[in-house]
Amino acid sequence: MTEKNPASDQPTNAADGMIGDEAAPVESAAEKILEEAEAALDQLDEATVADAEAPSPFVLEEIVGAEGPPEKCSLDLLRDVDLNLRIELGRTHMLLEDVLKLRRGSVVTLDKLAGDPVDLYVNGRLVARGEVLVLNDNFCVRVGELVGSDALTE
Repeated sequence: MTEKNPASDQPTNAADGMIGDEAAPVESAAEKILEEAEAALDQLDEATVADAEAPSPFVLEEIVGAEGPPEKCSLDLLRDVDLNLRIELGRTHMLLEDVLKLRRGSVVTLDKLAGDPVDLYVNGRLVARGEVLVLNDNFCVRVGELVGSDALTE
């Protein structure tokens, strides 16, 4: 649909608002850009197909550096750590009434016999068993068996 532009007396294209033959170069430029875009998309599709045919293996990167642990990393760091050590001679169950009757010289019967090994707990965890000895008028415990993980027994 062509009309005359009253200002210039040139025919205008009502569909795209262009004057005279100026619409042709714009249309050809748009077609050229569209063709280039389609060609680029085709190249991308071909590259994707080529990559899909020959996948490359996934390579994991090293998380830890090539160097080992720092030289100062040793058990010396733990030498000053306070631990709670408890030695358990035995156990018993008592009623509150019986506990209130305890006086100096009362005897509490335990579930272990004399000479049975005692349990050594470190921070509430059983780590060893041993026997009670007297050395220089002091009680002591000689460790006879390590209990728990394999790391403790090595």
